[in-house]
Parts: sequence; structure tokens; C-alpha cells
Amino acid sequence: MAKFNKFSSFVVNKIIFIIVILSTIAFFYPSGFAWMTKYTAIFLGVAMFGMGTTIDFFSMKSIVVKPKEIIIGVIAQFIFMPLIAWGLCIMLNLPSDIALGVILVGCCPGGTASNVMTHIAGGDVALSVTMTTVSTLLAPFLTPVLVYLLAGAWINVSLYAMFITVIKVILIPVLLGIFVKNIAGEKMEYVTPVLPLVSSISIILIISGIIAINSDKIVESVMLVTMVVFIHNVLGLLMGMGISKLFGVEYKKATAVAIEVGMQNSGLAVSLATANFAMNPLATLPGAIFSVMHNLTGSVFANIRRSGSKNIENNMKAELESI
Repeated sequence: MAKFNKFSSFVVNKIIFIIVILSTIAFFYPSGFAWMTKYTAIFLGVAMFGMGTTIDFFSMKSIVVKPKEIIIGVIAQFIFMPLIAWGLCIMLNLPSDIALGVILVGCCPGGTASNVMTHIAGGDVALSVTMTTVSTLLAPFLTPVLVYLLAGAWINVSLYAMFITVIKVILIPVLLGIFVKNIAGEKMEYVTPVLPLVSSISIILIISGIIAINSDKIVESVMLVTMVVFIHNVLGLLMGMGISKLFGVEYKKATAVAIEVGMQNSGLAVSLATANFAMNPLATLPGAIFSVMHNLTGSVFANIRRSGSKNIENNMKAELESI
């Protein structure tokens, strides 16, 4: 069991490198990975089920009583991030497929990777988990509406079809995970170490499949898409920091807010594009690239914030010792 836990930790911690390696292989040998796209919704549902089993509403009670940071995060997540995505599409005059994909990413809730990055950054992990949970539970209602309103300029969007997809791949699996956790009780400790590994593998397979089926079109679009998702991601992190500073949020909580806002559930964006926009295959590409990009920028940001957190702690210790 110890070896399995070690392997699971390795996959979860090195997911960005595994994604890059398998995506590269999928690009050059698409026939071995293209089949994965048939099961994109299932893979994401599995990942969301795993997230549901981590939700503990009792441990979040103290944070919900003082919801300032959660409200800030939700506003930034579902108002500013979609508008930033829409603005980039307008300013850069993006092709319709890519514009749709960028808006899909911008309208998605926070991803579970934000919780890991917040931990690395020395931020408030409990707040991060709470924000991910809240935005995920709001997503079935807000994401389809936002995509319908913002992407309608480029393509015809079926609000009902998107709503049904989000219910299937997010809400039902998350609620099922919560239900199983409450029913299983202490027995969950036997499967808990497995779930992060399963979720990580699911995300890896989603991205590899998307790269495989778009391998012939990626060359002409990858630089443009990479630039756009990088700008969107960095602006999200800065927006989270800026709005936290504006409302006087303390350092560790501000770190959690910024990372949560900047790191979207790109797997959901890919699933929505696959399930609802089959005639626009490149709409899946921004989500796939964002999955790689937000881990890279998130890692850099997390290390910067961790250094700042240590400096604050050292200064506080020095002040206490001088008293």
C-alpha cells in the first residue's frame, strides 16, 4: 500500500509533466489516443466524483459564516473571468471555434488543481476547497447561461443542451461523491488515496485525446491559442490578487482567492466543447492547452506567494522576539 501511495503522489504531483509527455506522443501518434475522446464526459465525471468525496461541509462552516472571500472569488470567477475571455476574443478577432473555446474556459468554475497550488503556495487551503465547491455547485446554472450570452456572437448555442451536459458531468457526480462519503463514513479512508490518482489519470486522458483528434490543426493554431490562454490565465491571477487587496483580504486568503480565480476547470470546458459543439472541433483546444498552462503559471505564482508568506512569518517572529 505504501508503494501505491507513493506512486499516486508521484502522478498527482507530476501531472503537468505527464500531460506534456503524453500530449506530445498523442500529437505524433494520434491513432493511439483519439479513442479517448469518446469517453471525455465519463472521465470528467469520475474526476468530479472524486472531488465530491473530499467535500466536508462541517469543516467549511467557520468560513461560510464569514463569506467575504467566497463572494469575492465567485464574483471574479463568474463575472470578470468570462468578460476577460470575451474581451480577448473581440480584441484579437479570434476565429469562431477558438473564440468559443476561450469563452468556455472563462465561464467554467475553479478546478481542483487550485487546491493543490494553494497548498504549495502556503495559502488558505480550506478556503480554496470551499471556493472550488461553491463555484462547482453554481456552475450548472451559471456556466451555460454565460456561454449562451457571450459566445452567441460567434456561434449558435443551445442553452438547454449545455445545461443538461453540466448536470451530467458535474452536479450528479459531485453529489454522488458527497453521498458515498456520508454513507461510507470511516471506510472512505481505504479508497481516499486512490481517488486523486484516478482523477489525475482522467484529466490526463481527456487532454491526450483532444490533442490526438486535433493534431492536424494544432500546428496552425497552437501559438495563437497558447498566447490567448496565457494572457487569460495571468489576468485571472492578477485580478484575484487585485480584488483581494482592494477589499483588505489577508495574505493567505488572498493567495487562495487569486489561484482559485486564475485556475479554471478546463476539463469541463473540453467536455462541453466535445458534447455540444461537435461541428467546432478546435473549440476543445483552448481547454486542453489551458490545462497545461495554468499548472505552469500556477506553479510559478505559488512559489512567489510561498516566499512572501515565509517572509511575513519571519518578520512576525522577529517582532515577537524583540518584545
